[in-house]
Amino acid sequence: MAGVLFDFSGTLMRIESPLSWLRTVLARAGAELPEEEVERLAAALARAGALPGGPQPRSLPPELAALWRERDRDAARHRALYTGLARQVALPDPSWYDALYDRHREPAAWLPYPDAPAVLRALSERGVPVAVVSNIGWDLRPVFEAHGLDAYVDAYVLSYEHGVQKPDPRLFATACEALGLTSPSEALMVGDDADADGGAAALGCAVRLVEHLPVTERTDGLRPVLDLVG
Repeated sequence: MAGVLFDFSGTLMRIESPLSWLRTVLARAGAELPEEEVERLAAALARAGALPGGPQPRSLPPELAALWRERDRDAARHRALYTGLARQVALPDPSWYDALYDRHREPAAWLPYPDAPAVLRALSERGVPVAVVSNIGWDLRPVFEAHGLDAYVDAYVLSYEHGVQKPDPRLFATACEALGLTSPSEALMVGDDADADGGAAALGCAVRLVEHLPVTERTDGLRPVLDLVG
């Protein structure tokens, strides 16, 4: 393998817990709620699927079904979908819905998996180019910069910038071209979603899946990648 394509959420980094997400917004708003109420609301938001990168909706409201299918094609649809899901939960202050959405885009809301820095650094040292290929509705580059990982990424191929979502092969083809690979067969796609990330196989890329687990439960899921490249 001459190049590696990595998914973002659930592969290289993981979003904070729904409870941490909600607590941050409440603290900034100066809101004081009983702890049991905070926990109840956080659990309800998680069930609604309101946290991007977090649990998927237990039940998708019919009026949001179309947005769900195309949520990562542009920034407006992404925000509309996730704030719409959050509004399935009655919050004391309507301004919190947008505040919650904005919080999930902050670098502090994301934590790299323990082995991600070492694996990205090792690939860079071996001269193996890396692209981040993500279904997402916002610019994640500041997240990598804040965590000191941007120096190891050669290209970002983000769905909302191209109007194309994984598993569409066009997104993977764009990433291979960005890395200067002569053929998709030279690329390894690493992700946590068999449907979305597995779409790279249709283009001829090799695919390796990792488990979408909390960072404390997956400490070395990325290291086997080093045995496949360079």
